[in-house]
Amino acid sequence: MAYKKSNEKTFKISKEIEIECYSQGTSYGFRHVATLLKEGYEEDHKSMAYYNRTWESFTYESVLFYLVRKTKYLTKEEKEIANKFIKDYQKIDEMEVNKKFGMIANIAKLGDLFADNQKDKNSWKERMLKAGLENKGLEFPSDWETLSEEEKEIRLNNVINNMKG
Repeated sequence: MAYKKSNEKTFKISKEIEIECYSQGTSYGFRHVATLLKEGYEEDHKSMAYYNRTWESFTYESVLFYLVRKTKYLTKEEKEIANKFIKDYQKIDEMEVNKKFGMIANIAKLGDLFADNQKDKNSWKERMLKAGLENKGLEFPSDWETLSEEEKEIRLNNVINNMKG
């Protein structure tokens, strides 16, 4: 059975070195595949299988480090350059996530200005958080609708303040 590639991404490490990555479904979960290219020629590839989601700082982090560590096609110096790139990419990716979280938090906080009562303020904040984060791990508690507006305000503001850093 052939599985489709998805989420393809190329990491340009240096002028000569690139690593192409993609995700692929499997019968037991999914895998990340990384292919090392030197001066445009495919030199090596590695993959990592997962049964559930990964806990990486950014997508493909683990397979990138694995490929760089295990390949015999990079010199020691090239491996150092690649590892530094991956670590720096992680920092850049974290900054981008923090910017997005801050923007979503600021939009949600506008509910305090736009709405006249606590119920409408909470409703605005909830809608904006869901719009920005629903497919990224945000889950409201099962008893959310039974909470008082005061309790919702406290919880929503805590989320917003945490997102702003």
